Amino acid sequence: MDEGALPLFGGSDRHVSGVDETFGTAHRVQLDAHSWVEHVPGWLFGADELFRDLLAGADWQQRWRRMYGTRVEEPRLTAEHRDLGDAHEMLRDMARTLTAHYGVTYDRLWINLYRTHRDSTGWHGDGASARRRECVVPVLSLGTPRRFLVRPTTGGPSRTFRPLAGDLIVMGGRCQVDWRHSVPKEVGPSGPRISVNFAASSQFRPD
Repeated sequence: MDEGALPLFGGSDRHVSGVDETFGTAHRVQLDAHSWVEHVPGWLFGADELFRDLLAGADWQQRWRRMYGTRVEEPRLTAEHRDLGDAHEMLRDMARTLTAHYGVTYDRLWINLYRTHRDSTGWHGDGASARRRECVVPVLSLGTPRRFLVRPTTGGPSRTFRPLAGDLIVMGGRCQVDWRHSVPKEVGPSGPRISVNFAASSQFRPD
C-alpha cells in the first residue's frame, strides 16, 4: 500500500486520524489460555512526523528506581500524560480509536525514549499497578526498530517481536501478570526509538 496516497488526517472514512481504524493487519498470538499479544503492522500512517514531534517536544525526564537497595537511573527517558488534554493531537486521536476498538477508555499515557542501543528496560509486568488480573495495554513503536520480548513469569523461552515504526503491539488478557516483557540492549549501534504506552484509569491506579 502506498503510504503517500493516504491522507494523514481526514479525507477518508478508513483513515480518519492517521491510523487504520479497521485494524486490518492485526495478527494475534495466543501466549496461553489467558494471555495474548496482538501485532498490528503499519497501524499508524505518518509515523516519522509524530516521532520527530515527540523527540523534540515531549517533556522528557530521567527517572530513577531502586535495585537491590541502590538508587539507579533508568536506562531511558520518560514523559507522562496523566491527562490527555495536553498530549499531542495525534495521540489523542489514537486514544479515541483504541478506546472504540478495544472497549477500554484510554485516558492517560506514558512515552519512553530509548536514545541508543545502550538504553533498555528489563523484564517486568505492569500487573503490579493493575486493578484487575486482565487488562489490555497498547504500545505504539516509533523510530528505529527494537526487539520486544515476552516470556512467562515463571521463566522459560521468550517470544520475540520486532515492531517497525508505526506498528502497534497490544498485550491482553493476563499478559501483565502471567508474562513479563522487555526491550533489551542491542549489540550494535542503534538510533533512537520511542514507545507510546496507552493506559486506562479503569485498569491502573495512579503511581
